[in-house]
Amino acid sequence: MLFGLLLIPVMAGGFVFQQRETQQGARLLDQVLNIVSSRFVDTVDAATLYEKAARGLVHELNDPYSVLLSPKELSSFNAQTNGRYAGIGMEIAETQGFISVQRVFPHTPAEQAGVQEGDRINFVDTTNTRGWTVSQTSEALKGTPGSKVLVKFSRPGVPELIPITFTRALINIPAVPYAMMLDGKIGYIPLLQFNESAKDEIESSVTRLTRSGAKGIIIDLRGNPGGILDQSLSVSNLFLKRGLQISSIRARNGENQTFLASDDPVAPTIPLVLLTDGRSASASEIVAGALQDHDRALIVGTTSFGKGLVQSVFPLDGGYALKMTTAKWYTPSGRSIQKERKLLPSGDFVEVMPDSLETDSVRRSRPTFKSDAGRVVYGGGAITPDIIVRPDTLTTIEQKVFNAFAPKTADVRATLIDYSLELKKTVKPNFTVAPAWREEFYNRLKAKGVTVDHAQYEAAGPEIDRLLGNTVARLAFGDSTAKRRGIPEDNQLMRAIDVLRQSQSQKDLFAIAQREQATASARQ
Repeated sequence: MLFGLLLIPVMAGGFVFQQRETQQGARLLDQVLNIVSSRFVDTVDAATLYEKAARGLVHELNDPYSVLLSPKELSSFNAQTNGRYAGIGMEIAETQGFISVQRVFPHTPAEQAGVQEGDRINFVDTTNTRGWTVSQTSEALKGTPGSKVLVKFSRPGVPELIPITFTRALINIPAVPYAMMLDGKIGYIPLLQFNESAKDEIESSVTRLTRSGAKGIIIDLRGNPGGILDQSLSVSNLFLKRGLQISSIRARNGENQTFLASDDPVAPTIPLVLLTDGRSASASEIVAGALQDHDRALIVGTTSFGKGLVQSVFPLDGGYALKMTTAKWYTPSGRSIQKERKLLPSGDFVEVMPDSLETDSVRRSRPTFKSDAGRVVYGGGAITPDIIVRPDTLTTIEQKVFNAFAPKTADVRATLIDYSLELKKTVKPNFTVAPAWREEFYNRLKAKGVTVDHAQYEAAGPEIDRLLGNTVARLAFGDSTAKRRGIPEDNQLMRAIDVLRQSQSQKDLFAIAQREQATASARQ
């Protein structure tokens, strides 16, 4: 009893101290706001002042994924996350002071009207877009589905502006732009993002390829930054048996969740390879981690990005929203996906271990976990592939040429697109790049003020030819033809094809990986 009586004033004292600190903090914020509002050299209205204070608070959390979203930013965030917006279906960028078309999405008003990559947007309705930002132009092009917008384009070789009146429509940016058969029996599916149709598009592609005779599947997650959580769970479930854990999250407040495969898989046994790289993040890592832990996919490529934080979006008054980190992701074996990063004074975040984490010696220093079949998988953040394949790098000469291009990137791209649009009218799908193309490209770059030593340019000829050939193929015949041309230079994809050629089952794939790991360890 005496102990209990003594404890009461101690607890009360702690509560009073905590309450006093809270009051002092509130007074500090109130005093700063009042002084800035009344004495700062420039007038700042109250609404702007409070927004700046809120943004500063969120920024000082030192979390790159927590941010206060304005109404416009929230609208853009929703469009990017969901993969849908009401517009005309183009990807745009600023080039040489103009807003130009970088990509035209299939089955959209832009494609139906004949808009081409490289077209420049000169007017939206009656307003000249010269000097506009990408954001301004994007907002002007978007609107209510069914509404109309007049856009005037300029196009190389066409003397007058091209006026097109579009009827805005709901745009679905594809998660899977194409899927194709390689080597006669291997299906290849690039998954660009986890938008609201990702699962359906992957399922449709897998079904079509297997019906066409595919004996193995490659899903390319390289460069995939993630997207909608539910879609990553659904995509994983396409390959995992009902009841298996896909992932879990652990939150500060103890509201932990475990996510299980709830449906029967559409492809439970077909040999599966996932390609990852340093830009495969978030939802991509959830899928890769789940399939690796359950021995359902062989991971090939380089270590993923390491974004294992969960963000929740909290609606706020005035159309604002707070996107804030609230939990961490874990794979079924208990590995955290989050790679440790620190905040620099500049505001940039860098990895605590900038090493690629792919050498055998570095892997041995990381925590180890076991897959369902007892294979060693590595923790410490991100997803480490089962077979490490570094991407091809440019030669020294090629690097010098592309470094010379860098200050004039916009001019180089504009020249490349303009020339490729001319060439696409003259080629067939199996075309080869003529030496005259390379020389003409050099002369056009020179006319644009892009200076590069001609001897160095010629020494980098194979890379210049690949650049020209892939651009012409994409503009003339689409992404899949361009990809097919570039396969011999994609050593990560070539390695995935090679191991699938040697395998008849998923077990065979893992046996190849284990032999390679043993060989690498013996060398070290």
